[in-house]
Amino acid sequence: MPAHPGPQNLITDVSGISVGNAVDALVRTGVSVVLPERRAVMGVDVRGGGPGTRETDALDPTCLVDEMDAVVLAGGSVYGLEAASGVVAGLGAQGRGFEVAGAPLTAPVVPSAILFDLANGGDKAWGTEPPYRRLGLKALAAASNAPFDLGNQGAGYGARAGAYKGGLGSASIVTDEGIEVGALVAVNAFGSPVVPGHKALWAAPFAHGDEMGPQPLKNWPGSPIEQDWPRDTKTGAPPGSNTTIGVIATNVSLTPAQAKRLAIMGQDGFARAIRPIHAPQDGDTLFAISTATRPLGDPGALALARLGLLAADCVTRAIGRAIWAAESQGDLRSFRDQLG
Repeated sequence: MPAHPGPQNLITDVSGISVGNAVDALVRTGVSVVLPERRAVMGVDVRGGGPGTRETDALDPTCLVDEMDAVVLAGGSVYGLEAASGVVAGLGAQGRGFEVAGAPLTAPVVPSAILFDLANGGDKAWGTEPPYRRLGLKALAAASNAPFDLGNQGAGYGARAGAYKGGLGSASIVTDEGIEVGALVAVNAFGSPVVPGHKALWAAPFAHGDEMGPQPLKNWPGSPIEQDWPRDTKTGAPPGSNTTIGVIATNVSLTPAQAKRLAIMGQDGFARAIRPIHAPQDGDTLFAISTATRPLGDPGALALARLGLLAADCVTRAIGRAIWAAESQGDLRSFRDQLG
């Protein structure tokens, strides 16, 4: 059964999914919000050794609340967790969220993850007023299903991937029977997205058309791969200062446990596109959202396995697209510029 990228080749090709991005160029940081049309089942998988997250415990399938309201990806390290507060406030003002009997307000549940971009040369002298709550509200207000730019956008604005400028990436896949899967990823990895000794992205074999630019795939990679430490990682980076964070979305109906399994399988996309991955220095976190507009199919386990395969491929492609679309920033050069 053939599959192909959706019309936009973005996570917004999944029915009922909107994305909003906001940046502060002076601070060199940003926020991305993934907003389902209505409350949705979500799951999460955290693999990095130095994660920064909010509300991920609420996504445990054994917990009370089985539907969430949005997902936030942000720069700013621990300060960036405040972006979700802005989104919670904005959604609460709209009356969205978990309803509690007798309470005058809803309680929006907004899981989030952050990446470290505090050392990228931006102006971080914000005192007691970090910009992230404001950026969260701005990203929420910008959320739509319209096409959006990749690279130096949203949560990926100030990101760095190994020795290269990181960024925001997205990709989608649609099957002939109407299954929709998409991924949005902010790439700030400790490891390298580039094959050592070659001018090619690890993600290149998964590319559809020219979505990652011209890649030298003939006899890829063409010679043996160095089996030791890649020279273009962030050597010397302290724990917690790197992260690849992202969201998978699908129109397939999933339980909370199935959504978690989808997030687990989706992490394979990180491993295909970045080397090394899930290191002590990383905070790799991946969310999964089900908009539940079509059934999973029967048998469920086999259908879920196929969905996980599609999701992992989308994550791989989203990472490759992030690196290809990123633009040099300050002294940090992009992959395209380093190609010469």
